[in-house]
Amino acid sequence: MLHAVIDDLSRPFPEAANGARWQVLSDQVMGGVSAGRLTRESLEGNRCNRLTGDVSLANNGGFLQMALDLDPQGLSVDASRFSAIEIEVRGNDEAYGLHLRTADIMRPWQSYRQSFVATSSWRRISLPLSGFEAHRIDAPLAVSRLRRIGLVAIGRAFTADLALAEIRFA
Repeated sequence: MLHAVIDDLSRPFPEAANGARWQVLSDQVMGGVSAGRLTRESLEGNRCNRLTGDVSLANNGGFLQMALDLDPQGLSVDASRFSAIEIEVRGNDEAYGLHLRTADIMRPWQSYRQSFVATSSWRRISLPLSGFEAHRIDAPLAVSRLRRIGLVAIGRAFTADLALAEIRFA
């Protein structure tokens, strides 16, 4: 099976294995009040990036995100030789989203999305690239033009606690 590491957390935080930097984004960029933080921790023996905080729907808000450009210069990455994105995650038994952005996306609310549940135990989840659904964009997902990936707590008021130990194309 063909694999390509996006991040294995081998570099000092917030730098990813691909040379780009992890960042935390929230609905505050649009006037929302959700608040969170992104840290590097060790949980149950796994080094991880951990997104924690409170998602609020106040002021038309509703998200927290740990995001990473797939290329350090912000260029597109061709993932057409892969069939999935694999994540090793642990959480608080809540549903989260994996969002993709491509070079075709021009508006901040557009993305391609797939949801997953982060259980209270570490587990590896495979999200087929064919399973991502367009959100507020008519163009089909162009996996040859990927730019950014985000793990997102979104859509409802809740306490987010999502840990990521590895992410890769598979």
